[in-house]
Amino acid sequence: MGQSITFHKADKLKPKPDGSKPLGFGKFFTDYMFEMDYSMEEGWHDARIVPYGPISLDPAATIFHYGQEVFEGMKAYRTEDKRILLFRPDKNMERMNQSCARLNIPEIDEQFVIKAIKQLVAIEEKWIPNEPGQSLYIRPFIIGTDPALGVHPSSTYKLLIILSPVGSYFGDSMSPVKIYVEDEYVRAVKGGVGYAKTSGNYAASLKAQTKSEELGFDQVLWLDGVEHKYIEEVGSMNIFFKIDDEVWTPALNGSILPGVTRASVIELLQHWGVTVKEKKISVNKLFKKAEKQQLKEVFGTGTAAVISPVGFLKWNDKVIKVANGKTGKLSQKLYDTLTGIQNGKIKDELHWIQEVKTDKQEGAKEKEEEKTATVE
Repeated sequence: MGQSITFHKADKLKPKPDGSKPLGFGKFFTDYMFEMDYSMEEGWHDARIVPYGPISLDPAATIFHYGQEVFEGMKAYRTEDKRILLFRPDKNMERMNQSCARLNIPEIDEQFVIKAIKQLVAIEEKWIPNEPGQSLYIRPFIIGTDPALGVHPSSTYKLLIILSPVGSYFGDSMSPVKIYVEDEYVRAVKGGVGYAKTSGNYAASLKAQTKSEELGFDQVLWLDGVEHKYIEEVGSMNIFFKIDDEVWTPALNGSILPGVTRASVIELLQHWGVTVKEKKISVNKLFKKAEKQQLKEVFGTGTAAVISPVGFLKWNDKVIKVANGKTGKLSQKLYDTLTGIQNGKIKDELHWIQEVKTDKQEGAKEKEEEKTATVE
């Protein structure tokens, strides 16, 4: 993978959305995107930042017919002192390579792609919103581009990175959501691609998601695909349960996405001395815990939502009202701490943050070094 990134300047820049108004999620896109190609002869090559716009693909391209694709979700945050921070980008790139391995896509140079992300974000720094709860969403993805039919891995690929200024995924970021436990459809099974971040997983979830919304719920909680009794994850989040003084979450089993926020929450809770158990959790056992008043809080975790408290859970004809339908103390503390670290308001004791340097900052640093050298 080459080490240089070329920059193609746009003739005209787009107007930026009004950050004082709700941005929604994934509705606006910045002026530029990153693009790079792969071939068996050259490997990953021709890294470039170009004006955002449509891409040209052959109608027979692999991605359209066989779904060979992986993606990631990350964010850049603006601090009060105008720094730009990324939250654990190394974990996202590590997971992207895990997804690539499962989808038979050539691995990426993780550090080079982080470099590309930082360079793209630095160019687009004016697109990073400043209002509370807002950030710049980063979507790297890889698609198979071979112009040929036939079930086989593509020999050519395209890696793209696009950026979108966003607000909270669920609107009011800490308003508890209503979750519907799905017992008819399944999303993934062990041995499949459930642990990979690939588009097929999300396509498989859409029917059940529509069903849950028609019933008045926000998201689907998936059960295991074999016995239909063990809790796995929510459509856009991993899931956690506070049982008395412990926190339980489904153990990674090959059909659950290993979320970066999930891992961060576990590490943070352990850092605080809270007992965390990664285990198989049956939905029946969970509802019995609720009946005994032992289920204190439920919350989801993910890059888009960060922490999303759950106020209601429905399974068959049973409905649980969690924490009286309000945000629990632990959920709020986790949200405040994670967003505080991401926004630079809380000390990063676990070394999760990477800073993006802009040209202005680099220029100021060079001038300071020149000044120091002159004095010496």
